[in-house]
Amino acid sequence: MPDDSSRPGDDAAAEALRNDGAGWPDGDASVRAWTDAYFNRTKEIAARFGDCQVTYAVFMRRPVVSAPRLAIQWLEAMAERRGTRFDIDLRYAEGRWVGAGDPMLYVTGSFVQLADLETLLLQKIGPACVAAFNAHTMCVDLPEVAFMAFDARHCAGTEMAEQMAYAAAVGSERARRKVGAVGFVGNATDATAHYFGLSRGLGTMPHALIGFAGSTVRAAEMYVETYPDEPVTVLVDYFAQEITDSLAVCRRFPELAASGRLSLRVDVPASRYLEGLDPAASYAVIERNVPEAIRGYRTEEELRYLVGPGVSAAGIWHLREQLDRAGFEATKIVASSGFGPRKCKLMSEARVPVDAIGTGSFLPTRWSETYATADIVEYDGQPRVKVGREFLLRR
Repeated sequence: MPDDSSRPGDDAAAEALRNDGAGWPDGDASVRAWTDAYFNRTKEIAARFGDCQVTYAVFMRRPVVSAPRLAIQWLEAMAERRGTRFDIDLRYAEGRWVGAGDPMLYVTGSFVQLADLETLLLQKIGPACVAAFNAHTMCVDLPEVAFMAFDARHCAGTEMAEQMAYAAAVGSERARRKVGAVGFVGNATDATAHYFGLSRGLGTMPHALIGFAGSTVRAAEMYVETYPDEPVTVLVDYFAQEITDSLAVCRRFPELAASGRLSLRVDVPASRYLEGLDPAASYAVIERNVPEAIRGYRTEEELRYLVGPGVSAAGIWHLREQLDRAGFEATKIVASSGFGPRKCKLMSEARVPVDAIGTGSFLPTRWSETYATADIVEYDGQPRVKVGREFLLRR
């Protein structure tokens, strides 16, 4: 049976949990509390029987975009705190594509000082690399669209929120280099806005403000009165009158509409169609604008993105048609609701006239794909790794 009896240091660990539980463990007590127990025991055994220099190889089981900065900063901070040094051999610079099983980095240092850091190190690598991969894919598929990272509410705490904002910035920067994409231009929170070169988070109004105001136009008036010098993005789906309310807002603020400083955000729930659409009307909209998008075989998911309820390609095209017909060609369209890699790919194929997308759907959807793994591949400079992992040996 495992030995759960209390030991010296337990009180300190409990204190670390109380003080550091909302942040990233960095003190020895909090590291001990949050790491796997067998790593703590390994640290004690190595200290008792003689330390050695070891090299860890860190890798992922699927292709990703390298996003190791937060993990490396944490490792370097831990080394300084412990009065030691870790040699970090980064094989794939931030923003580079990394193949499945390719060692992303090697970390060399004292076994006693590294053994208990493995758990926390891996937590800081895997999710960020998968999210960066997703963000990059989305930006490449829609290179002329400005993305906004609205993922914070979907994150399991502030540490994850920081990782995801950082990942969006890394994936976006890769897309800029590769295809000249606009990419992610900001995110929702002030705390992580610096990853996008900003001092504040982006965003104008949630559905709650529309409900508070009692009408979409009144909510827009309140916003403009409070922030008169800023562009405004108005949510238009609260009353299921996306077309009616969009035109009403444009008519209320014709100068903003004509100058391109007015945007309309659609976030239609999947339970209904955008105003004026049904299945037949949705097919007709696509047929008028991008008939090739519905030629040939489409899966059920693809058809939902193209002509289904919620925020579909047909819905965005329909809104654009109505705005242009009313003379509001300069008014912009912002879309949200489930814009992950697959939906963005379909929107690209349908050439949707969307100017910006607010999304948190670059977050990993299959968490098992985010598991980073580390194996020791050298002991005092001698190559040695468990059978089956020889591909990790440093070359």
